Amino acid sequence: MASRGVIKRRATITDLPLYFSGQIQKKYTGEGGFRGYYGELRGSTMFFYADEKHETYCERLELHNLKSMVPVSSYSAKTTPVYTLTFSNQEVQLKTDNPDTGELWRGYILTVAKLEVPHQLQLLPGHFMALEHVRDQEQQRQVLPPFYQPSMDVPAPRSCTPTSSEASNEYDDSLSSVPTCFMSVSREEAEELLTKNPECGSIILRPATDKYNYTITMSQIYPSGPVIKNYRILSSDHGFIIELEVPVTVQTLNQVVDYFLEQTAGQLKPFAKAYDIHIEVPPRVPPNRDDIPRVAPTIRTEPSPSNKPPTPPRPPFLNQMSTYENEKDLKTNPKVEKNKKSYRPFSRS
Repeated sequence: MASRGVIKRRATITDLPLYFSGQIQKKYTGEGGFRGYYGELRGSTMFFYADEKHETYCERLELHNLKSMVPVSSYSAKTTPVYTLTFSNQEVQLKTDNPDTGELWRGYILTVAKLEVPHQLQLLPGHFMALEHVRDQEQQRQVLPPFYQPSMDVPAPRSCTPTSSEASNEYDDSLSSVPTCFMSVSREEAEELLTKNPECGSIILRPATDKYNYTITMSQIYPSGPVIKNYRILSSDHGFIIELEVPVTVQTLNQVVDYFLEQTAGQLKPFAKAYDIHIEVPPRVPPNRDDIPRVAPTIRTEPSPSNKPPTPPRPPFLNQMSTYENEKDLKTNPKVEKNKKSYRPFSRS
């Protein structure tokens, strides 16, 4: 049993009422073996501690989306009970030392998860009375008090048909409730953004893998080079818990980011992608000659001498007439001179 000082410190850290506690073993489906913890059921959340003396928990399990909790084997006083808790995105197995303790864990877990007392369990009448008290207490805790004022992370409800001014204010409130460095990316994508874009910032708030909590991914510069770190941010009924060696509870996601900025002496910068401020017209790009279709050139070929029709011979008379057209030929060509003397003009009688 944990000491009063440890229990009080745990209540301060978790800010939730304690319903049940004791030794318990846990493992996720697919893991090799069970691991022992000291478990506490506070509100609708199970907290797992390394032992009874530790003030800070090492793991937690949200029960608000629990679908079922069934025993692996039937109830028997001679067997060690193992229960399978089925959630929307995972399965967890719990193991206790004896069947009676296992039924008590099962009764308290189902009561806070479903807000109903499971009367089908094998428990004593006094146990059922205790479960009814826990159910009533948990119902009152989950109902918001009348003086509750929604924080910045929970926008106030508006009418179904808001006016233009109300719609504008609602848009502004939504923007102010989410940190500027929030990005819906995975762990690998966040680390890649910080590594490749150090000029844009060094801290990113992103959703956790369970889609219910959050994670801070940050890049710090050491003498050996940049180092990427990830911190879990747990959602609770009273704000957000930064899982550190000594957990810190804040009210809004903006306060989560501000806490990291303060603790690092302003060395971190919220990640924000840069935007262009000038509109430019790019120069025209000449068409690529490779994209223009090419046409094969037309090649004109002369007919071969064998296909060329033969030239008819000229008449002798025309050949003799052509010899007198050039006086130089008369002097240089003796054959032409001879033909000239033998020429007789044709006369009609």
